[in-house]
Amino acid sequence: MAGRYNRTNYSSYLNDEPMPDATSEKEQGNEYFKQKKFAEAVECYSRSIALSPTAVAFANRAMAYLKLRRFEAAENDCTEALNLDDRYVKAYSRRITARKGLGKLKEAMDDAEFAVSVDANNPELRKQYSEIKALLMEKMAKRSSVQAKHTISEFDKAGDRKNITSHAPSDPQKDSFMEVDPPGRAAAGIRELSGGASKGGSGVSLKDNNMQQSRDAKQKPGPEISVQELASRAASRYISNTVKSVKTPKTAYDFEVSWRAISDDLTQQIQLLKSIRPERLPEIFKDALSSAFLIDIVKCTASIFRDDAVLAVSILENLAKVSRFDLIIMCLSPMHKSELRKIWSQTFLVETASPDQVEALRRLQAKYVQGGWHDDMFTLS
Repeated sequence: MAGRYNRTNYSSYLNDEPMPDATSEKEQGNEYFKQKKFAEAVECYSRSIALSPTAVAFANRAMAYLKLRRFEAAENDCTEALNLDDRYVKAYSRRITARKGLGKLKEAMDDAEFAVSVDANNPELRKQYSEIKALLMEKMAKRSSVQAKHTISEFDKAGDRKNITSHAPSDPQKDSFMEVDPPGRAAAGIRELSGGASKGGSGVSLKDNNMQQSRDAKQKPGPEISVQELASRAASRYISNTVKSVKTPKTAYDFEVSWRAISDDLTQQIQLLKSIRPERLPEIFKDALSSAFLIDIVKCTASIFRDDAVLAVSILENLAKVSRFDLIIMCLSPMHKSELRKIWSQTFLVETASPDQVEALRRLQAKYVQGGWHDDMFTLS
């Protein structure tokens, strides 16, 4: 009887035990992390993610992976966290650390630049930005130095081969005054040289000294100048070759990274903007559109307008649907407001367009330019 009661009581206890949920597993993982039990923390975060994946759970597991020096797993978890919340600064910070550990300095720098633009007053992000920038510059300097030394080495080898070839026939006679020859050979050499030398019979030493001085004059200044020149050229080549390939962005972060990489190439910026379906712009930017990028996109759209007015109008209409658009316009600097007025007055309302498009552009001007199109009548001469 007692045994049966115990079994019943135990069964009741099991039924009363609360089932684990995502939040409790995450909190248990946090407790293990504080105790520096990182492997156990990973297990708890993994169960939390399995029950309900969140950006916080992925970022926390990434932090535990960093402590275990599993940088690739940490990088992947940070990426998953950012896919769920592309403004989650902690995920950027931890992915910077992971990419630094993997040696992906260029990618880490991209993360650092974007994270600082999101939270400019975060001291940890600014510290990471400075560290990654210093490491990247050091890597570029080393690569440039190696390329310069290699080029100089090849140059010196080529010069040595040329010197050997040009002076090979005269080697037996060069420095003959330093050699000890048999009397017959020495006499023959003196007669030969005295016949071909200039006055005074001292042609051997003068000729050799002049040749040596000429070679020294050509060689001494060369390496120092070449190192500086070649290092500069190598650095320029390296920077030009590290430009990222452009792909259709899926998030505001992707867009900013791609846009920065082609900031000096309007043609590629146009291609990037054309690669995005206009109706996806609100989804991509969410609440992450900055005033600087708004102005850049409008400028690029003005270039598109000349060839494809329909696409340009669609881009402007959907860009105006991005979250907080009205607030961004309201907070624009006087310079940016002036730029928008100029774009509308000199491009959108001047270039040839259908009546429907002109009407749409006038409506949009009321959104983009405070005061609407009537404002231009009083501000433009």
